[in-house]
Amino acid sequence: MNSETQSNDPEAKGTIYRIIELARWAPSGDNTQPWRFEIIDEVSFNIHTSDTRDWCVYDLDGNASKIAVGALLETIEIAANNEKMRVDFCYQGTVIKATLRSDHGIEINNLVSSIKTRCTQRRPFEKTALTPTQKEALEQSVGDSYRILWFEGKALKWSIAKLLFKNAEVRLTIREAYEVHKQIIEWDARFSETKIPDQAVGLDIVSLKLMRWAMTSWSRVQWLNKYLSGTLMPRVQLDLMPARNCAAHFIIVAKDGLKSEQAYYRGGAAMQRFWLTSADLGLQFQPEMTPIIFSNYINKGVKFTDNSNAILLAKELSDQLTELTGTDAIENRVFMGRVGVGKSPWARSIRLSVANLLKR
Repeated sequence: MNSETQSNDPEAKGTIYRIIELARWAPSGDNTQPWRFEIIDEVSFNIHTSDTRDWCVYDLDGNASKIAVGALLETIEIAANNEKMRVDFCYQGTVIKATLRSDHGIEINNLVSSIKTRCTQRRPFEKTALTPTQKEALEQSVGDSYRILWFEGKALKWSIAKLLFKNAEVRLTIREAYEVHKQIIEWDARFSETKIPDQAVGLDIVSLKLMRWAMTSWSRVQWLNKYLSGTLMPRVQLDLMPARNCAAHFIIVAKDGLKSEQAYYRGGAAMQRFWLTSADLGLQFQPEMTPIIFSNYINKGVKFTDNSNAILLAKELSDQLTELTGTDAIENRVFMGRVGVGKSPWARSIRLSVANLLKR
């Protein structure tokens, strides 16, 4: 084996490298990967975290990024267990120090096998209901500090579908979201290390070409929306149809609330366990976070757009979401999504290599 081959071999680089090699597959909003790693010594490394609030309307107060970091920490823990190690985290502002310690008696978490295969499927699933065994496994995965609100059956799924369909009008008619979408899609791609490949978006070929044409400028988007009902087909293909075609929608709720940065980390860890368990059960999965995000803007009285009609619609949808979830869940909603039996996606986001995630 030559030196170049050896330098790229995870086995040759040691335990921490192997842990990061798995951990880098943790999910993050729009594949932003708001973390970088700094290896200190053989048993410790720093995680340098960041957020996208300065340019992403979907990251209110950086909370979406905090949930992603929580998912990363959970993935690190599972990966460390796979090495017969435990990991202790020390929180130092935007830097989290991870320290490993041996524990040969630890049980390897079977979710480790789903870390790389877990992904987002944006196309419709089958309508087959979850089995009691599947639901029990998913509910147990989040732990005692969280509860799952399920939306199953034709009537409830239709309620969520209508909410998502209307919510997409907000998402597709505000410039703030357009600026995000323009940055996070990689065109002519099946896989992307840092973005969402266009082939994973969930649109048919014609709609995808039209979207690419429109995304060239905000004026094109406005013209399309005004004269050709430009949001209709994306809302049908990306929101209405997938929402109707699944086993269930769910919301993960924190029983003790989300009152601190570490509470968001813990919520992200619970979300990751739920997602990995879904993958382990052979289920497909799609996040549906924007209704919660826009509702949080409304509930906190934070202006997120200059589009007054979008704000009014977001207020209406926030009320509808509260009606569905109950007032006690308003400030404690960690994550929303859908699950079900279906085909694995043809295209997906991948990740930056460990080499590109290491701080120099």
